Amino acid sequence: MPDEKKDIKVTFPPKLHGGVYANNMLVAHTKEEFIMDFLMVAPPEGAVTARVIVSPGHMKRILAALVDNVKRYESQHGPIEAAEGPEGDIGIIH
Repeated sequence: MPDEKKDIKVTFPPKLHGGVYANNMLVAHTKEEFIMDFLMVAPPEGAVTARVIVSPGHMKRILAALVDNVKRYESQHGPIEAAEGPEGDIGIIH
C-alpha cells in the first residue's frame, strides 16, 4: 500500500548533540541541488561550521517548515527583528 506510513528510526550521533553555531549563511545552487554553508563570522574572519546540500524539492519543504516555525515563534514570543549582517563581503577560501 503506497499510502501506508511507516515509522523511521533516526540515530543522532553523539558528536552532533551540541550542534554548531552559525551567525551567517551563504547559499548557492545548481540545477540539481542547493548548497547552504553555515558560518561563524567574527570579524576580521570567519569559518564554515556546517555545509548542507539538498535537492530543490527538499529546499521547498525546508522553506515551508522555516516559515511555519517563525510564525509559531512570533505568535508566542512577539516579532523577531532581523539582525544586521557583518560589514564587508564574505568569500569562501578553499
